[in-house]
Amino acid sequence: MMMGGQGWSSMPPVVKNLLILNVLMYLASFSFMQAFGMNFWELFGLHYFQSDLFYPFQFITYMFMHSQYDITHLVFNMFAVWMFGSTIESVWGSKRFLIYYLITGFGAAILHYAIIGWDLYPLATQMQAMIEYPNVVDMVGFVENHVWGQYLHPDLLPQAQHFVDFTLPQLQINPNDQSLLREATSFLSEYRASIVDGPNVVGASGSLFGILLAFGMMFPNVSLYMMFIPIPIKAKYFVAGYGLIELYSAFQNNPGDNVAHFAHLGGMLFGFILIKIWQQSGFRWR
Repeated sequence: MMMGGQGWSSMPPVVKNLLILNVLMYLASFSFMQAFGMNFWELFGLHYFQSDLFYPFQFITYMFMHSQYDITHLVFNMFAVWMFGSTIESVWGSKRFLIYYLITGFGAAILHYAIIGWDLYPLATQMQAMIEYPNVVDMVGFVENHVWGQYLHPDLLPQAQHFVDFTLPQLQINPNDQSLLREATSFLSEYRASIVDGPNVVGASGSLFGILLAFGMMFPNVSLYMMFIPIPIKAKYFVAGYGLIELYSAFQNNPGDNVAHFAHLGGMLFGFILIKIWQQSGFRWR
């Protein structure tokens, strides 16, 4: 995409410092892992609230972390923050732009886990109850409804198969066998941990989608030139189309898709709400 952006010396301060901070956090993540065994992705990435790895500060710190396996995640996000964020900060001012950036990132996390939690909370709660008070009836119902569900990690397939084919049938014969109960609760504990402890959410994409929405609302008729597409696209169509793609992808629920589409939509939603609030307060935002 080509549009906006400024040279380093003339770049607005918040955008410049966001680029520096994100790159430094990426480099520090590898350095601290190698030097001290400290996992920044685990500590600062956003975990589900029922996880033992969750801390409230992660709602902010996750925005400055990026995938350790794919540097293009960082490069693309920072390029887009520079490209579109520089223009918006120049119009709004640094303080308001920073508030917008943080609130849209926070809102992205809130919507993502509100949607995920709709399915995840009752499942994780049921599993915790079975771990604390194991009984065969609940486990049979769990197998019928959930054991092969979308949250079963591929690494747990052998344990799940053993649980279904051996442990549970034996428990139905000997429901008070302590060895079998320990085996069953061990599998359920692993299964629950794989759900609530990971994968976590990292990246500036929620804030970035808020920035894209703001740009499309501020400059709806500006033409954007995208790589591999030979014709210009007006910003309003680009943003609307991107939002629809994210909405479609979110409801596809593809097991191999590790993109937090609802977080992207959350960034756009909270950005829209915040802009409308500012408009009502009389702020001349464009």
